[in-house]
Amino acid sequence: MGLSSLRRAYLFLYNLLQSLGFLWIFSYMTIQLILFGQDALYSAFSSCATVLYNCQILSVVEVINPMLGLIRTPVFPVMIQVVGRNFMLFVIFGSLPEIQNQAIVFFVFYLWSAMEIFRYPFYMLACVGIEWKALSWCRYTVWMLLYPLGTIAEAVAVLHSLPVFDETRLFSIPLPKTLGLSISFSFTLRLYLGLLLFGLFTHIWHLIRQRRRHLRTDRRKDS
Repeated sequence: MGLSSLRRAYLFLYNLLQSLGFLWIFSYMTIQLILFGQDALYSAFSSCATVLYNCQILSVVEVINPMLGLIRTPVFPVMIQVVGRNFMLFVIFGSLPEIQNQAIVFFVFYLWSAMEIFRYPFYMLACVGIEWKALSWCRYTVWMLLYPLGTIAEAVAVLHSLPVFDETRLFSIPLPKTLGLSISFSFTLRLYLGLLLFGLFTHIWHLIRQRRRHLRTDRRKDS
């Protein structure tokens, strides 16, 4: 097996694992919502966090792959999304039990998984030279609604966490005793809200370029 075949096999396996993980999250949350209605909104973290932890830890390789030349995509937009999601999941949701049972967690998890159930299968099939037109359309279209909604949900989650970090002083930075003060982690989160907006426009521009490139390629194939 040559290096090209090994690369394809590695990328196929990675996208398969991520497809299964996010499909499980999306399906489970959908079934819970149908069966239990509004009550399902408050148990998303306890039921799905472990699977999402694994998916997001694994997603770090998406930053490494373009660095190694395994895929051709800009590193910066990918890094913004991976780091931003991991920050939300591990630092904000993972460290604050007070936030974990709030409905906003359901919306963040649901919107994340709704995007990925199209993206990862699309790339998985692309590794073996297969393109499903309906899947391609969804991969390059549904983000127009889901990605901004996901960013809004993340921003709402950050706003909900601000008073909790202020009250608990978790991750606060102590200053010299003579000042008798400390810098609350909520100050960092207020800066992060600005980075969320920056990341939104950066990633949307990246996705628009991807969509234009893919549609242009499709037109060439059809002509």
